[in-house]
Amino acid sequence: MPEKRVVLKNCGIINPNDINTYLSQDGFKALKKALNEMTPEQVIGEVKASGLRGRGGAGFPCGLKWELVRNAAGDEKFIICNADEGEVGTFKDRYLLSNDPFTLIEGLAIAGYATGAKRGYIYLRSEYHHLLNLLTRAIAQAKEKGFLEHFTLEIREGAGAYICGEESALMDSIEGKRGEARFKPPFPTSEGLWKNPTSINNVETMMNIPQIILNGAGWFAQMGTEKSKGTKVFSVSGDVKKPGVYELVMGSQLRELVEGLALAEKVKIIQIGGATGRILPYEMIDTPLSFEGTLGAGGVTIFNDSRDVVDIVYRTMEFLAEESCGKCSPCREGTEVMVEILERFSRGEGQERDFRILNELSEAMMLASLCGLGQAAPNPVIDSLRYFKGSYESRIREKVRGVTA
Repeated sequence: MPEKRVVLKNCGIINPNDINTYLSQDGFKALKKALNEMTPEQVIGEVKASGLRGRGGAGFPCGLKWELVRNAAGDEKFIICNADEGEVGTFKDRYLLSNDPFTLIEGLAIAGYATGAKRGYIYLRSEYHHLLNLLTRAIAQAKEKGFLEHFTLEIREGAGAYICGEESALMDSIEGKRGEARFKPPFPTSEGLWKNPTSINNVETMMNIPQIILNGAGWFAQMGTEKSKGTKVFSVSGDVKKPGVYELVMGSQLRELVEGLALAEKVKIIQIGGATGRILPYEMIDTPLSFEGTLGAGGVTIFNDSRDVVDIVYRTMEFLAEESCGKCSPCREGTEVMVEILERFSRGEGQERDFRILNELSEAMMLASLCGLGQAAPNPVIDSLRYFKGSYESRIREKVRGVTA
């Protein structure tokens, strides 16, 4: 199946520094339609009917989130675009921001009108500082053209913390605090930024909005599967001939992305969704890319038959232990213990009892961790034990040493 470019349709077509090139591609027509022909409730209804779900990994229905903010009590409401993109192997949002900032701005302006938010923030990953001037110019041009009269849009830069990709830690960061996960409830839709109702949406999610409003919910909903509508943008890297950013209709097979577009060969391991994503063997390459199947934030990393899964999981868990905010003990202590056990395996010193410990620890972390980092951190461990247990057992049996430097 070839690419279906919906979110990516303007990338390489418009000049990201010139709003007039965006206007020539029907830019801001959706915003005009929303403001002049639709009530806020109608806009939300259209987004709900489209079936659009969050593209940041969680998959929460976008229209429902907006409706909750719209109906929440509060003198002030906010829209936040999560452009932190700290997930390992994910760079699609960087590509979108670099090539088409205007669609994001239009989507956020529509969201502001629909929810009643007068102010919005783009939370930009610190490593994307080079995009700050581009986004600032794009916002200024949209304002000069009169498209932001009802909505003030600002940029806030992060400080390089992986945890700030989590929505509550992100809000703490915007408020000037150390980014840490908050206890829930209350949820951001009722008590978010500065304790006001807040909708937090991923870059890719927002970039679907203008086309949904312009073309209608039915146009969007006819793409994809029953529970996964539209398209999904993926970042593909690793042992492939053509790493890059690709867009496929929801429900497409993983094979179409990995072998068809990225031209991977001798595939052994596929990690979907970044450091906390799922690890799949090649035998599962026909898995559908959907919320019903496997999806995550859109990062897909390919490992060929020269790689060892124990070393991959060990390095992944080292990263997660380093990036844990440390607020809750299941994540703080659990990731450290996992690193210790995996390091032993990597040195060829693992033991049979370690399998039981890893499984019990994984269950405790998934149940008791405060946020998605700790809850999902065991995913690569669980999957690798399920599909590649032989690699661990060979380390015990043969005392094989891995990459420990």
